[in-house]
Amino acid sequence: MSADTTVSVTGWGRTAPTAARLIRPATYEEAAAAVRECGARGGIPRGLGRAYGDAAQNAGGAVFDMTGLDRIHAIDADGGTVLCDAGVSLHRLMEVLLPLGWFVPVTPGTRYVTVGGAIGADIHGKNHHVSGSFSRHVLAFELLTADGGIRTVTPGTPLFDATAGGMGLTGVILTATVRLQPVETALMAVDTERATDLDDLMARLTTTDHRYRYSVAWIDLLARGAATGRAVLTRGDHAPLDALPKGARARQDPLAFRTSRFPAAPASLPEGLLSRTTVGLFNEVWYRKAPRTQKGRLQRIASFFHPLDGVPHWNRIYGRGGFVQYQFVVGYGREDTLRRIVRRISEHRCPSFLAVLKRFGDADPGWLSFPVPGWTLALDIPAGLPGLGAFLDELDEEVAAAGGRVYLAKDSRLRPDLLAAMYPRLDDFRALRAELDPRGVFTSDLSRRLTL
Repeated sequence: MSADTTVSVTGWGRTAPTAARLIRPATYEEAAAAVRECGARGGIPRGLGRAYGDAAQNAGGAVFDMTGLDRIHAIDADGGTVLCDAGVSLHRLMEVLLPLGWFVPVTPGTRYVTVGGAIGADIHGKNHHVSGSFSRHVLAFELLTADGGIRTVTPGTPLFDATAGGMGLTGVILTATVRLQPVETALMAVDTERATDLDDLMARLTTTDHRYRYSVAWIDLLARGAATGRAVLTRGDHAPLDALPKGARARQDPLAFRTSRFPAAPASLPEGLLSRTTVGLFNEVWYRKAPRTQKGRLQRIASFFHPLDGVPHWNRIYGRGGFVQYQFVVGYGREDTLRRIVRRISEHRCPSFLAVLKRFGDADPGWLSFPVPGWTLALDIPAGLPGLGAFLDELDEEVAAAGGRVYLAKDSRLRPDLLAAMYPRLDDFRALRAELDPRGVFTSDLSRRLTL
């Protein structure tokens, strides 16, 4: 185990950094020792740091960097499962599994997420309306609990449901067995179309989403008037082998995992670079350059799922002040709430160029899992935007009143009084956590802020 080092820790949004002792265990025994010796302020597991807010921070306490536990133990290439350490990234799984004809069952907008983080945040992707969230494909995991014991946890148990989406507060995930998705190639067959406004977009998604495994819409939140909510809709599925043109390079090695890499974002960029004017210009160009209708374009997996991963440290483009990622969901039948929020964001002139709308399918079993059937909108906003805190508080109230919720893995500023309305199993989570961890060994800035 590496020596403890006190460092400044922040989420991917680079807001509200706090100091903590960083401990990097290299074995399960070292992880258990770190938990036993973490001190009065407790500790929290951390993966690759892609939670946007303060979920993997612990001011004055310990943070367990689990990326040193990164072994792939077993692959069932016939049955389509993998047993691996929690510190293994989705990127590494893709490197190893794609050549064998398998893909991860769920991936968010970045592949630089650990398996432990994927379970702790119960991540979702463009295929939630078909496949649900990540925990639905987890067959079992091993959990290091506050008493130093290691428990094998399986679906359908309270501990599984508390840990999936539980933001690391039930213990440290050590290993997981995950069911995989079979594929014939490492390419995607993608359809793209433009929607003229929000109602047009929702109609297209509602009537045709069932035809696609993956679906997402980039939405222009600076467009106003008749164009409010205009969007570029991108949907697709894994390309079969016979979709690859004869003689194409990809046919020689159809399962090769290829990625692109561009120069890293500079460490220091001027504040205000992403202003309403610059983002408005970007959105206009992005919308206009998209095809009105395009069918069956072949794209690499990395380009379709993770375009921003090609730019290392892309979160620096927001400047030193960082940014807030805001994601909420409201149920089907609450489209008027979605329309009103989109209109309010547009009128507030929030300069967001990373804004996406998706449809969720059935709810997942995790007590604090985010997805429920409905519409989910995610957007990035520079943290220094005047009046942002009060504005988002108002949106939170609208979301809660509509029976919706915000995503804890991306949150950095939700008021605790709204949490119970958004997550009806919150009391169950708190009760199980109190029984399992009466001394509060596992704690984080997020858990203190929201009294989890």
